[in-house]
Amino acid sequence: MSIESRRRGARRAGAVLGAAALGVTVLPLGVAAPAEAAGFKKADGGAYIKSYRWLNKGKTAFDFVVQSKALGSAQHVRILLPKGWKKNSRQSWPTVYAYHGGNDNWTSWTRKSSTDIEAVSRKWGVMVVMPEGANGSYTNWYNYGKGGRPRWEDFHLREVVQLVQRNFHAGGSRAAIGVSSGAQGACTYAGRRPGFFKFAACYSGILNMTAPGIPALLMYTNTGNGNDPYAIWGRPILDDAVWREHNPIDLLPRMRGTKLYVSSGTTGQRGPLDSPNTAPWDIGYLSEKAIGPTVKDYVARARQLHVPITAHIYGNGRHSWPYWKREMHTSWPLIMKAIGARRA
Repeated sequence: MSIESRRRGARRAGAVLGAAALGVTVLPLGVAAPAEAAGFKKADGGAYIKSYRWLNKGKTAFDFVVQSKALGSAQHVRILLPKGWKKNSRQSWPTVYAYHGGNDNWTSWTRKSSTDIEAVSRKWGVMVVMPEGANGSYTNWYNYGKGGRPRWEDFHLREVVQLVQRNFHAGGSRAAIGVSSGAQGACTYAGRRPGFFKFAACYSGILNMTAPGIPALLMYTNTGNGNDPYAIWGRPILDDAVWREHNPIDLLPRMRGTKLYVSSGTTGQRGPLDSPNTAPWDIGYLSEKAIGPTVKDYVARARQLHVPITAHIYGNGRHSWPYWKREMHTSWPLIMKAIGARRA
């Protein structure tokens, strides 16, 4: 069983569907019902683990639910464990934080139709953490200058990180990877928290939010997702300082200690990994065609600033998982080297 839908309703599909999407055996409900979350340490501010459930008999992957203070709601996180992991282990492991795209959820990376990240990561001594991001734009919302919830950056970088480090032996050597809006999030987070991530890999993300036409595209997309577009980063131009505080290209001067891998197509046209039956144009065509120039801007600026960056600008190809899976495979050895992960 796999979860192919990216609609927001997929976020309510539940852990049983999530386990099936992972491509692992779903334990009987009597065995895999949510466990008591006793004995777990809280994050600063009080976020805590409500429940967790193993996704396979081998206990190599599990979901847990965070009662988030930053969001005021309960959110899922999925973890892929390295070989040799034990709850009472004294060691910690380098950790990759993987962020999903819009209209998707925390199960995104582990679908059979997306990537083989489970098989890839098991070959290395690394933990993979995949938190829910909803359509939150990977930011603490501006809310017309009032701040407050939702605070997605705080959820991801404080609550989730502290919970997995304090309870599951995630280490302090971290990488951020993301696709689409999650790619924008990965590069934004790395820039806003210098030194927090040793590596950021961004596959088909908007990396220059203030490029011509991009603010309108972002506001249109967020409106379509049911959000107030002005509540996220404020109004373009009028709240320009807020936009630039979250704009990956403007954050590049802070990135000199973080290695980067970025990739995207530029035309949106059907490429070598697309089906011959792919329509002449669709949302994947429009998205990648708009994103490509922002990635090229970002690469040019990084090189101007002498920020270490590896880029693959590949021309034709839709805004879709076959290309992101390929780019994940290409960048994975670079990520592992940067965070000090060894082959298992």
